[in-house]
Amino acid sequence: MSESMFNKPNRLANEKSPYLLQHKMNPVDWYPWGEEAIKKAQKEDKPIFLSIGYSTCHWCHVMERESFEDTEVANILNNNFISIKVDREERPDIDSVYMDVCQKLTGSGGWPLSIFITPEQKPFYAGTYFPKHSMYGRVGFIDLLNNIIKIWSDNKQELINKSDEILRHINLVKTDKQVEINQDTIDSAYEELMEGFDLRYGGFNNPPKFPTPHNLFYLLKKYTLYKDEHALNMCVKTLEGMYRGGIYDHLGSGFSRYSTDREWLVPHFEKMLYDNALLIMAYTSGYMCTKREAFKIVADETINYLTRDMLDIDGGFYSAEDADSEGEEGKFYIFSKREILDVLGIKDGERFCNIFNVTEQGNFENKNILNLIDTELSMVTEHSKLINECKLKLFEYRNRRVRPHRDDKILTSWNGLIIAALANSGRYLKNNNYIAYAKKTADFIYHNLRKEDRGLYVRYRDGERKNDGFLDDYAFIIWGLIELYETTFDIFYLKWALELKDYMINNFWDNIEGAFFLYSTKSEKLISRPKEIYDGAIPSGNSVAAYCLLKLSRLTGDLSLEEKANKIIEVFSAQINSYPRYYTFILQVVMILAKSSKDIVICGSYNDNEVKDFINRINDKYDSYLTIMINDGSEDITKINPGIKDKIKINNKNTIYVCENYSCKAPLTDLSKAAEKIIGENIN
Repeated sequence: MSESMFNKPNRLANEKSPYLLQHKMNPVDWYPWGEEAIKKAQKEDKPIFLSIGYSTCHWCHVMERESFEDTEVANILNNNFISIKVDREERPDIDSVYMDVCQKLTGSGGWPLSIFITPEQKPFYAGTYFPKHSMYGRVGFIDLLNNIIKIWSDNKQELINKSDEILRHINLVKTDKQVEINQDTIDSAYEELMEGFDLRYGGFNNPPKFPTPHNLFYLLKKYTLYKDEHALNMCVKTLEGMYRGGIYDHLGSGFSRYSTDREWLVPHFEKMLYDNALLIMAYTSGYMCTKREAFKIVADETINYLTRDMLDIDGGFYSAEDADSEGEEGKFYIFSKREILDVLGIKDGERFCNIFNVTEQGNFENKNILNLIDTELSMVTEHSKLINECKLKLFEYRNRRVRPHRDDKILTSWNGLIIAALANSGRYLKNNNYIAYAKKTADFIYHNLRKEDRGLYVRYRDGERKNDGFLDDYAFIIWGLIELYETTFDIFYLKWALELKDYMINNFWDNIEGAFFLYSTKSEKLISRPKEIYDGAIPSGNSVAAYCLLKLSRLTGDLSLEEKANKIIEVFSAQINSYPRYYTFILQVVMILAKSSKDIVICGSYNDNEVKDFINRINDKYDSYLTIMINDGSEDITKINPGIKDKIKINNKNTIYVCENYSCKAPLTDLSKAAEKIIGENIN
């Protein structure tokens, strides 16, 4: 390729993915994943360099600057390889398959993910970030490319044999002997979390420290089901530590991806929709369990951040904001003390700096990340008016800076999480605006990301919807729709959830072994078809699917759905039992199954004030394993749950039926007393 061509956009210029578009002016002759690239590699008998990342990935940017914008590297790639770029957020199937390869070959993974594969897509070498030149014992990208070129030229069969061996290994049918998942497993997860718990700052294990909200959900479930005060205390300490630290944006709100230190002070500054959605639920639940006003404020402020900065006008939420601006990580968020004094004035500025631990020397690259780590919270309460006034001035000042890149694609799965979060918080925090946002986002998904066959697409951007949905898309949207139904009792959301449940079972369920595959029978077939249960940055699709199947079973009376939830647990039982703390979301399902749940049927109308008052009183006492269904006598509701038709009004009064352990108690027509009784039973 000539030097003059390096000034022209490559094939990625025709894509919609923000990550691919970031690379459109690279001198590397990039292809998007697809038939054209694969066929060219086969025709020219060239190995494929597969580079996987996402638009707000810091080390992806570094490798781009060092290597992909470099003409020397580009010439090597263009003359000897077919280079393919993949957005992991749009193609989690490709990312999952080759990340598994990287982890098995190297013992670790991450992004950018750099994989070398044959024209038949079989991997023979894997890694993550490579510097341009070899240094400190780490192979450089140029040396690596040249080594692969030499072996491909001199002994290609060696690489092909290696790729065949790797492929056999990752496709090895391994059916673990199923073990019983019981109270011991639940207790083991709890003990492992306690062993890694940071008594001073909250959180678990050594830095980098991630929020992992599903660990907090697990602890709160342990508290509500088992009345374990220590579980609640660990959760509270972690929630408090995070919002005190710099991982929380004290001016604009919202949480960064993770903390690089024990104290939650220095974050990796990128903000992800999924983290913030799950943390909204964690702080809402923390508030409901403790009534600590600070937790409610954090939930409210985080919702404000997302609806202010991450919400498309039509109702979908964008994916992420970058850590970098103007080529520097965190530049948008940090301040010198002089800046703050200039904006706020000496008197107010000094008081603000004292509260938010701002110093002349700074705490990050000679500047300051605002934090409350060493601040008495009574001081925050005492000076709340001053703090709010100062924060507003600094926020307006900060907004005049160059903002980090925002990835404005709308992902179905992550929007499912924010629908769930907004509906859940709207219900428990009694905020109708949050519920309205959740409904608008669900409406956006329905009209823009629903396929003609009633399935889902993965992504919407700039008028384009793309890629068949993956398991997470279905499981997370179903979760959001269940939360919306339990908040609004609009049967439309329950009917849609059941429609998606049917699609998910028909197209993703493994009819031989059980549990759900990552991608459907209708999707592109890759070199392997994984099933995942590990709860990483977000809960796994199988974990959330199991939870949703259990909830839908209770709402519809369809016991086959509970059986499928149990089957998921059985399939992964050996894995879960080996390291329980890495499967805390699905262990919530285990806890609910072990302890049973209350299922309440209200015979009446949601528009009836007495019914609304009953529901509000029940929701005042947080209980995430209780289901409520309204029988308004409609044909729709009896179709969904045929058993509900026998639960009718008594003496034409609103009537409550409470069922537990597959049996129902005597109906109650005094809704006020019924609420007191149910709340009392849940407290004792």
